[in-house]
Amino acid sequence: MHVLISGASVAGPALAYWLVRYGFDVTVVERAPALRKAGGHAVDLFRPAMDIVERMGLLGPVLDHKTGTERLVMSVPGRARPVEMDTRRLVAAISDRHVEIMRDDLGEILYDATRDDVEYVFADSIAAIGQDGEVRFDSGRARGFDLVIGADGLHSNVRRLVFGPESRFTTWIGAYLAVASVPNHLGLDGRMEGVLDIDRLAGMYGAAGLDEARALFLFRTPEPLDYHHRDTARQRRLLREHFADLGWETPRLLDEADRAEAFYFDSITQLRLDTWSRGRVSLVGDAGYCPGPAVGGSTSLAVVGAYVLAGELALAGGDHERAFPAYEAEIGDYVRRSRAFALSAAKRLVPRSRLDLWGLAQAVRLLAVLPTTVTRAASKIGAGGARLHDSIRPKDYPALLRSASGQHALGAELGGDLG
Repeated sequence: MHVLISGASVAGPALAYWLVRYGFDVTVVERAPALRKAGGHAVDLFRPAMDIVERMGLLGPVLDHKTGTERLVMSVPGRARPVEMDTRRLVAAISDRHVEIMRDDLGEILYDATRDDVEYVFADSIAAIGQDGEVRFDSGRARGFDLVIGADGLHSNVRRLVFGPESRFTTWIGAYLAVASVPNHLGLDGRMEGVLDIDRLAGMYGAAGLDEARALFLFRTPEPLDYHHRDTARQRRLLREHFADLGWETPRLLDEADRAEAFYFDSITQLRLDTWSRGRVSLVGDAGYCPGPAVGGSTSLAVVGAYVLAGELALAGGDHERAFPAYEAEIGDYVRRSRAFALSAAKRLVPRSRLDLWGLAQAVRLLAVLPTTVTRAASKIGAGGARLHDSIRPKDYPALLRSASGQHALGAELGGDLG
């Protein structure tokens, strides 16, 4: 059975990894001309994703590439002293197993783990998908596939082709995120520094193994902004409009963002589809159920979703009519809870008023002195379920893996007892 995956960032290669080990032939098509190696921005892997990474034999490389950012120092207008926090204490309140890693580093690790077994096609994209699995590419080529999976992010091309315009499924949750690669003129090592104000946050952080740093901007607006997700010139102008009068190092970071080759800007938006599958096509990761960039643990959700989709396809012997509904049922609770958590986080991450600003500063001070056991217990009863990731236990699919001889462990034609 031949599966086409659109997208070579995180969800695509993770899905390819498991599908190959279940005996599927896999092709991954990626619009970019080559694997992205600019570092990207920092993402989080929480317990369920870390457990899957370990099953993949990739725990070592992932740990080797962790950012090492452990200190947060934020200036607050009106306060003489900055607010400081050990980020390890915050993470410990959320998850017992966690790694922060640059997104492109994670993508490269997954690519390296699959490149010898998977056909990767760069600088091309899907132009049309037929009901019988016939796919036409932008390059003009046409090929037949048994299944097509969209793993191509929030602005998924596969989702647009099969389900319709993005606007039908997106819910803006009130904020925007921008990240740019900038010179590390502050010499940041293991810490993030920034300034926090009403409705906006600007910061800069370094990461182990990176010569440069990342400028980070989060801001809230009363109404959605008018721009196209590929119009970086417009995005840079909007960023400057909202941060030009903010102090600290912000003016310099804006100048660097204007000329940065690696620049990311997007709304913090949720996808809400009733189903992620139609015919021979399904979606995984942000393409199907993005809970909100920067606030919903979307990278962990993508890794888990890829693992579950591959496992259910193997359990069903490749029968998508059985596998796709089982996949959606298995991952559905994690998706819904991630959405709820993202809505709560988006409201609290950037203060809306002077009172919120004061309250956030006090909460950080309290977190710095309370025992970790207390903050962990408090997080369990907070709104939105801060420890939702550690409560997720993906299904085991160990009997499905190929044996060392290359024969499928399920028995002849996947017809044996699945237990």
